[in-house]
Amino acid sequence: MTAANDTPRPSLAARAPLLVVLCGCMIAMLSFGPRASSGIFLLPMTSEFGWGRDTFGLAIAIQNLLWGVGTPFAGAIADRFGVTRVLWAGAVLYAAGLMLMAYSATPGLLHLSAGVMVGFGLSGCSFNIVLAAFGKMLPERWRPLSFGAGTAAGSFGQFLFPPLAAGLNTTIGWQETLIVFGFAMLLIMPFSIALASAPPAPKTQERQQSIGEALSEALRHRSYVLLVLGFFTCGFQLAFVTTHLPAYLIDRGLSIQVGGWTLAAIGLANMVGSLGSGWLSSRMPRRYLLAAIYFARGIAIAVFVLLPASPVTALGFGVVLGLLWLSTVPPTSGLVMLMFGTRYLAMLYGFAFFSHQVGGFLGVWLGGLFYEQMGSYDFVWWLSVALSFASAVINLPIVERPVAREPQPAGA
Repeated sequence: MTAANDTPRPSLAARAPLLVVLCGCMIAMLSFGPRASSGIFLLPMTSEFGWGRDTFGLAIAIQNLLWGVGTPFAGAIADRFGVTRVLWAGAVLYAAGLMLMAYSATPGLLHLSAGVMVGFGLSGCSFNIVLAAFGKMLPERWRPLSFGAGTAAGSFGQFLFPPLAAGLNTTIGWQETLIVFGFAMLLIMPFSIALASAPPAPKTQERQQSIGEALSEALRHRSYVLLVLGFFTCGFQLAFVTTHLPAYLIDRGLSIQVGGWTLAAIGLANMVGSLGSGWLSSRMPRRYLLAAIYFARGIAIAVFVLLPASPVTALGFGVVLGLLWLSTVPPTSGLVMLMFGTRYLAMLYGFAFFSHQVGGFLGVWLGGLFYEQMGSYDFVWWLSVALSFASAVINLPIVERPVAREPQPAGA
Protein backbone atom coordinates (compact mmCIF):
# COMPACT_ATOMS: atom_id res chain seq x y z
CA MET A 1 0.00 0.00 0.00
CA THR A 2 2.82 2.38 0.91
CA ALA A 3 4.66 1.69 -2.34
CA ALA A 4 1.51 2.38 -4.33
CA ASN A 5 0.95 5.66 -2.49
CA ASP A 6 4.56 6.72 -3.07
CA THR A 7 4.28 6.29 -6.84
CA PRO A 8 4.54 9.81 -8.30
CA ARG A 9 1.44 11.03 -10.04
CA PRO A 10 1.91 11.69 -13.78
CA SER A 11 2.51 15.35 -14.57
CA LEU A 12 -0.19 17.57 -16.04
CA ALA A 13 1.73 17.57 -19.32
CA ALA A 14 1.54 13.78 -19.42
CA ARG A 15 -2.13 13.66 -18.38
CA ALA A 16 -3.45 16.64 -20.37
CA PRO A 17 -0.87 17.88 -22.89
CA LEU A 18 -3.52 19.74 -24.87
CA LEU A 19 -4.40 21.84 -21.80
CA VAL A 20 -0.74 22.74 -21.31
CA VAL A 21 -0.46 23.76 -24.98
CA LEU A 22 -3.64 25.84 -24.83
CA CYS A 23 -2.56 27.72 -21.68
CA GLY A 24 0.89 28.33 -23.14
CA CYS A 25 -0.70 29.61 -26.33
CA MET A 26 -2.85 32.07 -24.38
CA ILE A 27 0.29 33.43 -22.69
CA ALA A 28 2.02 33.78 -26.05
CA MET A 29 -0.99 35.56 -27.54
CA LEU A 30 -1.35 38.02 -24.68
CA SER A 31 2.34 38.87 -24.38
CA PHE A 32 2.92 39.34 -28.10
CA GLY A 33 -0.11 41.54 -28.75
CA PRO A 34 0.82 44.93 -27.23
CA ARG A 35 4.44 44.86 -28.41
CA ALA A 36 3.18 44.07 -31.93
CA SER A 37 1.01 47.20 -31.66
CA SER A 38 3.82 49.63 -30.86
CA GLY A 39 3.70 51.23 -34.32
CA ILE A 40 0.09 52.28 -33.70
CA PHE A 41 1.28 54.57 -30.88
CA LEU A 42 4.20 56.15 -32.79
CA LEU A 43 2.34 59.02 -34.47
CA PRO A 44 -0.06 59.88 -31.59
CA MET A 45 2.79 60.15 -29.08
CA THR A 46 5.25 61.96 -31.34
CA SER A 47 2.53 64.42 -32.41
CA GLU A 48 1.39 65.15 -28.86
CA PHE A 49 4.86 65.65 -27.37
CA GLY A 50 6.72 67.01 -30.40
CA TRP A 51 9.25 64.19 -30.58
CA GLY A 52 10.95 62.89 -33.70
CA ARG A 53 10.40 59.34 -34.78
CA ASP A 54 13.94 58.56 -33.66
CA THR A 55 12.94 59.27 -30.03
CA PHE A 56 10.07 56.79 -30.15
CA GLY A 57 12.15 54.37 -32.19
CA LEU A 58 14.93 54.41 -29.60
CA ALA A 59 12.47 53.46 -26.85
CA ILE A 60 11.25 50.44 -28.80
CA ALA A 61 14.84 49.64 -29.76
CA ILE A 62 15.76 49.56 -26.05
CA GLN A 63 12.74 47.32 -25.49
CA ASN A 64 13.92 44.86 -28.11
CA LEU A 65 17.49 44.87 -26.83
CA LEU A 66 16.58 44.36 -23.18
CA TRP A 67 14.04 41.71 -24.13
CA GLY A 68 16.98 39.90 -25.69
CA VAL A 69 19.37 40.63 -22.81
CA GLY A 70 16.91 39.41 -20.20
CA THR A 71 15.74 36.27 -21.98
CA PRO A 72 18.84 34.08 -21.33
CA PHE A 73 18.75 35.01 -17.63
CA ALA A 74 15.00 34.43 -17.41
CA GLY A 75 15.56 31.14 -19.21
CA ALA A 76 18.31 30.11 -16.80
CA ILE A 77 16.04 30.86 -13.83
CA ALA A 78 13.20 28.93 -15.47
CA ASP A 79 15.53 25.99 -16.16
CA ARG A 80 16.55 25.95 -12.51
CA PHE A 81 13.31 26.77 -10.68
CA GLY A 82 10.48 26.27 -13.22
CA VAL A 83 8.70 28.76 -15.45
CA THR A 84 5.73 29.90 -13.34
CA ARG A 85 7.61 32.36 -11.13
CA VAL A 86 9.37 33.81 -14.17
CA LEU A 87 6.07 34.25 -16.03
CA TRP A 88 4.46 35.98 -13.04
CA ALA A 89 7.33 38.42 -12.58
CA GLY A 90 7.44 39.17 -16.29
CA ALA A 91 3.69 39.78 -16.49
CA VAL A 92 3.71 42.25 -13.59
CA LEU A 93 6.67 44.20 -15.00
CA TYR A 94 5.15 44.21 -18.50
CA ALA A 95 1.82 45.51 -17.22
CA ALA A 96 3.49 48.22 -15.14
CA GLY A 97 5.58 49.33 -18.14
CA LEU A 98 2.54 49.72 -20.38
CA MET A 99 0.67 51.72 -17.74
CA LEU A 100 3.63 54.01 -17.12
CA MET A 101 4.04 54.46 -20.88
CA ALA A 102 0.58 56.04 -20.89
CA TYR A 103 1.94 58.86 -18.70
CA SER A 104 5.40 59.19 -20.28
CA ALA A 105 5.53 62.86 -21.24
CA THR A 106 9.33 62.97 -21.54
CA PRO A 107 11.75 60.87 -23.60
CA GLY A 108 13.37 59.60 -20.40
CA LEU A 109 10.09 58.23 -19.05
CA LEU A 110 9.26 56.74 -22.45
CA HIS A 111 12.60 54.95 -22.58
CA LEU A 112 12.11 53.68 -19.00
CA SER A 113 8.55 52.44 -19.51
CA ALA A 114 8.27 51.28 -23.13
CA GLY A 115 11.97 50.45 -23.24
CA VAL A 116 13.34 49.09 -19.97
CA MET A 117 10.23 47.86 -18.15
CA VAL A 118 8.38 46.37 -21.11
CA GLY A 119 11.62 44.91 -22.47
CA PHE A 120 12.54 43.08 -19.27
CA GLY A 121 8.88 42.15 -18.76
CA LEU A 122 8.77 40.49 -22.18
CA SER A 123 11.93 38.53 -21.36
CA GLY A 124 10.04 36.83 -18.54
CA CYS A 125 6.64 36.17 -20.09
CA SER A 126 6.97 35.98 -23.88
CA PHE A 127 6.61 32.99 -26.18
CA ASN A 128 10.32 32.17 -25.78
CA ILE A 129 9.75 30.96 -22.22
CA VAL A 130 6.57 29.19 -23.31
CA LEU A 131 8.31 27.28 -26.12
CA ALA A 132 11.08 26.21 -23.76
CA ALA A 133 8.46 24.96 -21.31
CA PHE A 134 6.81 22.98 -24.11
CA GLY A 135 10.14 21.40 -25.00
CA LYS A 136 10.82 20.36 -21.40
CA MET A 137 7.31 19.32 -20.34
CA LEU A 138 5.55 17.75 -23.31
CA PRO A 139 5.99 14.25 -24.73
CA GLU A 140 8.35 14.19 -27.69
CA ARG A 141 5.61 13.59 -30.25
CA TRP A 142 3.88 16.81 -29.14
CA ARG A 143 6.93 19.07 -29.40
CA PRO A 144 7.20 20.03 -33.10
CA LEU A 145 3.53 20.93 -33.42
CA SER A 146 3.47 22.67 -30.03
CA PHE A 147 6.37 24.91 -31.10
CA GLY A 148 4.36 25.88 -34.16
CA ALA A 149 1.18 26.36 -32.11
CA GLY A 150 2.90 28.57 -29.54
CA THR A 151 4.40 30.70 -32.28
CA ALA A 152 1.07 30.87 -34.10
CA ALA A 153 -0.62 31.99 -30.88
CA GLY A 154 1.78 34.92 -30.70
CA SER A 155 0.76 35.66 -34.25
CA PHE A 156 -2.89 35.66 -33.28
CA GLY A 157 -1.98 38.31 -30.70
CA GLN A 158 -0.52 40.32 -33.56
CA PHE A 159 -3.71 39.80 -35.55
CA LEU A 160 -5.93 40.81 -32.63
CA PHE A 161 -4.15 43.70 -30.92
CA PRO A 162 -3.06 46.19 -33.66
CA PRO A 163 -6.53 46.78 -35.12
CA LEU A 164 -7.87 46.79 -31.56
CA ALA A 165 -5.26 49.42 -30.65
CA ALA A 166 -6.10 51.49 -33.74
CA GLY A 167 -9.82 51.34 -32.92
CA LEU A 168 -9.38 52.16 -29.24
CA ASN A 169 -7.02 55.03 -30.05
CA THR A 170 -9.80 56.75 -32.02
CA THR A 171 -12.50 56.06 -29.40
CA ILE A 172 -11.04 56.19 -25.88
CA GLY A 173 -7.57 57.63 -26.65
CA TRP A 174 -4.06 56.24 -26.82
CA GLN A 175 -3.34 56.65 -23.09
CA GLU A 176 -6.43 54.73 -22.04
CA THR A 177 -5.61 52.04 -24.61
CA LEU A 178 -2.21 51.46 -23.01
CA ILE A 179 -3.82 51.14 -19.57
CA VAL A 180 -6.32 48.59 -20.89
CA PHE A 181 -3.47 46.61 -22.45
CA GLY A 182 -1.56 46.77 -19.15
CA PHE A 183 -4.41 45.19 -17.22
CA ALA A 184 -4.79 42.55 -19.94
CA MET A 185 -1.19 41.40 -19.35
CA LEU A 186 -2.09 40.35 -15.81
CA LEU A 187 -4.19 37.55 -17.32
CA ILE A 188 -0.89 35.78 -18.04
CA MET A 189 -0.59 34.89 -14.36
CA PRO A 190 -3.47 32.38 -14.04
CA PHE A 191 -2.61 30.73 -17.36
CA SER A 192 0.98 30.18 -16.20
CA ILE A 193 -0.13 27.77 -13.46
CA ALA A 194 -0.60 25.02 -16.06
CA LEU A 195 3.08 25.32 -17.00
CA ALA A 196 4.31 24.65 -13.47
CA SER A 197 6.61 21.64 -13.27
CA ALA A 198 9.69 20.48 -11.45
CA PRO A 199 12.93 20.70 -13.45
CA PRO A 200 13.62 17.30 -15.04
CA ALA A 201 16.32 15.10 -13.60
CA PRO A 202 19.34 14.74 -15.89
CA LYS A 203 19.69 11.44 -17.72
CA THR A 204 22.18 9.15 -16.04
CA GLN A 205 24.07 8.41 -19.26
CA GLU A 206 24.79 12.11 -19.85
CA ARG A 207 27.42 14.16 -18.06
CA GLN A 208 25.73 16.61 -15.71
CA GLN A 209 26.48 20.20 -16.70
CA SER A 210 26.47 23.49 -14.90
CA ILE A 211 24.90 26.51 -16.55
CA GLY A 212 28.35 27.85 -17.40
CA GLU A 213 29.48 24.57 -18.95
CA ALA A 214 26.33 24.36 -21.06
CA LEU A 215 26.79 27.91 -22.34
CA SER A 216 30.49 27.40 -23.05
CA GLU A 217 29.71 24.22 -24.99
CA ALA A 218 27.10 26.03 -27.10
CA LEU A 219 29.30 29.02 -27.90
CA ARG A 220 32.05 26.70 -29.15
CA HIS A 221 29.60 24.84 -31.38
CA ARG A 222 29.90 26.13 -34.98
CA SER A 223 26.37 25.24 -36.05
CA TYR A 224 24.88 26.97 -33.00
CA VAL A 225 26.90 30.12 -33.74
CA LEU A 226 25.69 30.10 -37.36
CA LEU A 227 22.10 29.66 -36.18
CA VAL A 228 22.47 32.58 -33.77
CA LEU A 229 23.97 34.83 -36.46
CA GLY A 230 21.18 34.04 -38.91
CA PHE A 231 18.53 34.79 -36.29
CA PHE A 232 19.81 38.40 -36.14
CA THR A 233 18.10 39.18 -39.44
CA CYS A 234 14.75 37.90 -38.24
CA GLY A 235 14.79 40.34 -35.33
CA PHE A 236 15.92 43.25 -37.50
CA GLN A 237 13.06 42.79 -39.93
CA LEU A 238 10.29 42.04 -37.43
CA ALA A 239 11.04 44.98 -35.16
CA PHE A 240 11.47 47.45 -38.01
CA VAL A 241 8.22 46.44 -39.69
CA THR A 242 6.22 46.29 -36.45
CA THR A 243 7.30 49.77 -35.36
CA HIS A 244 7.65 51.72 -38.60
CA LEU A 245 5.31 50.10 -41.14
CA PRO A 246 2.15 52.04 -40.11
CA ALA A 247 4.00 55.36 -40.36
CA TYR A 248 5.61 54.29 -43.66
CA LEU A 249 2.18 53.56 -45.13
CA ILE A 250 0.85 56.93 -43.93
CA ASP A 251 3.84 58.62 -45.56
CA ARG A 252 2.80 56.96 -48.81
CA GLY A 253 -0.76 58.28 -48.56
CA LEU A 254 -2.58 55.45 -46.78
CA SER A 255 -4.49 55.57 -43.49
CA ILE A 256 -3.60 54.40 -39.98
CA GLN A 257 -6.38 51.81 -40.33
CA VAL A 258 -4.57 50.28 -43.32
CA GLY A 259 -1.44 50.12 -41.16
CA GLY A 260 -3.30 48.38 -38.35
CA TRP A 261 -4.93 45.87 -40.67
CA THR A 262 -1.63 45.20 -42.43
CA LEU A 263 -0.05 44.28 -39.09
CA ALA A 264 -3.13 42.19 -38.38
CA ALA A 265 -2.78 40.44 -41.75
CA ILE A 266 0.82 39.60 -40.83
CA GLY A 267 -0.36 38.09 -37.57
CA LEU A 268 -3.18 36.12 -39.15
CA ALA A 269 -1.05 34.73 -41.98
CA ASN A 270 1.69 33.90 -39.52
CA MET A 271 -0.65 31.51 -37.73
CA VAL A 272 -0.61 29.45 -40.91
CA GLY A 273 3.10 30.01 -41.49
CA SER A 274 4.12 29.05 -37.94
CA LEU A 275 2.00 25.91 -37.86
CA GLY A 276 3.25 24.93 -41.29
CA SER A 277 6.84 25.57 -40.22
CA GLY A 278 6.37 23.44 -37.12
CA TRP A 279 4.99 20.63 -39.28
CA LEU A 280 7.79 20.93 -41.84
CA SER A 281 10.45 21.04 -39.12
CA SER A 282 9.96 17.35 -38.43
CA ARG A 283 9.83 16.38 -42.12
CA MET A 284 12.75 18.18 -43.81
CA PRO A 285 16.20 19.52 -42.87
CA ARG A 286 15.64 22.58 -40.72
CA ARG A 287 18.62 24.44 -42.22
CA TYR A 288 17.02 24.28 -45.67
CA LEU A 289 13.71 25.45 -44.26
CA LEU A 290 15.38 28.46 -42.59
CA ALA A 291 17.34 29.34 -45.73
CA ALA A 292 14.16 29.25 -47.81
CA ILE A 293 12.29 31.46 -45.34
CA TYR A 294 14.99 34.13 -45.30
CA PHE A 295 15.38 34.11 -49.07
CA ALA A 296 11.63 34.45 -49.60
CA ARG A 297 11.49 37.35 -47.14
CA GLY A 298 14.11 39.23 -49.13
CA ILE A 299 12.11 38.79 -52.33
CA ALA A 300 8.84 39.83 -50.65
CA ILE A 301 10.30 43.03 -49.16
CA ALA A 302 11.95 44.05 -52.43
CA VAL A 303 8.71 43.61 -54.38
CA PHE A 304 6.71 45.55 -51.77
CA VAL A 305 9.07 48.54 -51.82
CA LEU A 306 9.06 48.68 -55.63
CA LEU A 307 5.27 48.42 -56.07
CA PRO A 308 2.96 51.48 -55.85
CA ALA A 309 1.40 51.94 -52.43
CA SER A 310 -2.25 50.91 -52.11
CA PRO A 311 -4.40 49.05 -49.59
CA VAL A 312 -4.20 45.97 -51.82
CA THR A 313 -0.41 45.93 -52.00
CA ALA A 314 -0.10 46.69 -48.28
CA LEU A 315 -2.44 43.89 -47.24
CA GLY A 316 -0.90 41.54 -49.81
CA PHE A 317 2.52 42.27 -48.37
CA GLY A 318 1.11 41.60 -44.91
CA VAL A 319 -0.16 38.18 -45.95
CA VAL A 320 3.06 37.13 -47.71
CA LEU A 321 5.35 38.44 -44.98
CA GLY A 322 3.07 36.92 -42.36
CA LEU A 323 3.57 33.45 -43.80
CA LEU A 324 7.31 33.97 -43.22
CA TRP A 325 7.10 36.12 -40.07
CA LEU A 326 7.77 33.86 -37.07
CA SER A 327 8.11 30.69 -39.11
CA THR A 328 11.83 30.85 -38.27
CA VAL A 329 11.08 30.10 -34.61
CA PRO A 330 10.02 26.39 -34.74
CA PRO A 331 13.08 25.25 -36.75
CA THR A 332 15.40 27.46 -34.68
CA SER A 333 14.13 26.22 -31.32
CA GLY A 334 14.02 22.68 -32.70
CA LEU A 335 17.68 22.88 -33.77
CA VAL A 336 18.74 24.14 -30.34
CA MET A 337 16.89 21.24 -28.71
CA LEU A 338 18.36 18.74 -31.19
CA MET A 339 21.92 19.96 -30.62
CA PHE A 340 21.89 20.27 -26.83
CA GLY A 341 18.81 18.53 -25.42
CA THR A 342 16.16 20.04 -23.16
CA ARG A 343 18.04 20.57 -19.88
CA TYR A 344 19.11 24.14 -20.67
CA LEU A 345 16.78 24.75 -23.60
CA ALA A 346 15.30 27.97 -22.20
CA MET A 347 18.72 29.51 -21.62
CA LEU A 348 20.34 28.39 -24.88
CA TYR A 349 17.37 29.42 -26.99
CA GLY A 350 17.44 32.64 -24.98
CA PHE A 351 20.97 33.38 -26.20
CA ALA A 352 19.88 32.75 -29.78
CA PHE A 353 16.99 35.11 -29.13
CA PHE A 354 19.43 37.71 -27.80
CA SER A 355 20.95 37.86 -31.29
CA HIS A 356 17.42 38.21 -32.67
CA GLN A 357 16.80 41.17 -30.37
CA VAL A 358 20.11 42.87 -31.13
CA GLY A 359 18.83 42.83 -34.70
CA GLY A 360 15.52 44.18 -33.45
CA PHE A 361 17.26 47.01 -31.61
CA LEU A 362 19.12 48.05 -34.76
CA GLY A 363 16.06 47.66 -37.00
CA VAL A 364 13.89 49.96 -34.89
CA TRP A 365 16.61 52.47 -34.03
CA LEU A 366 18.07 52.74 -37.54
CA GLY A 367 14.57 53.04 -38.97
CA GLY A 368 13.89 56.17 -36.92
CA LEU A 369 17.43 57.53 -37.28
CA PHE A 370 17.63 57.24 -41.06
CA TYR A 371 14.09 58.58 -41.46
CA GLU A 372 15.03 61.74 -39.57
CA GLN A 373 18.26 62.12 -41.58
CA MET A 374 17.03 61.13 -45.05
CA GLY A 375 13.29 61.72 -44.88
CA SER A 376 12.44 58.13 -45.89
CA TYR A 377 12.79 54.51 -44.84
CA ASP A 378 14.20 53.32 -48.18
CA PHE A 379 17.75 52.66 -46.99
CA VAL A 380 16.57 50.42 -44.13
CA TRP A 381 14.19 48.49 -46.40
CA TRP A 382 17.04 47.63 -48.77
CA LEU A 383 19.38 46.82 -45.89
CA SER A 384 16.71 44.37 -44.72
CA VAL A 385 16.69 42.74 -48.16
CA ALA A 386 20.48 42.32 -48.10
CA LEU A 387 20.38 40.80 -44.61
CA SER A 388 17.73 38.30 -45.75
CA PHE A 389 19.94 36.91 -48.47
CA ALA A 390 22.96 36.82 -46.14
CA SER A 391 21.02 34.82 -43.53
CA ALA A 392 19.82 32.37 -46.16
CA VAL A 393 23.45 31.59 -46.94
CA ILE A 394 24.53 31.49 -43.28
CA ASN A 395 22.04 28.76 -42.37
CA LEU A 396 23.05 26.30 -45.10
CA PRO A 397 26.25 24.92 -43.44
CA ILE A 398 24.47 24.05 -40.16
CA VAL A 399 24.99 20.40 -39.13
CA GLU A 400 21.81 18.86 -37.71
CA ARG A 401 22.93 16.38 -35.08
CA PRO A 402 23.35 16.31 -31.29
CA VAL A 403 26.58 17.64 -29.82
CA ALA A 404 29.09 14.89 -28.97
CA ARG A 405 29.46 14.47 -25.21
CA GLU A 406 31.42 12.13 -23.02
CA PRO A 407 29.22 9.62 -21.17
CA GLN A 408 28.56 10.03 -17.46
CA PRO A 409 31.31 8.17 -15.55
CA ALA A 410 30.11 5.12 -13.66
CA GLY A 411 29.27 5.91 -10.07
CA ALA A 412 29.21 9.66 -10.66
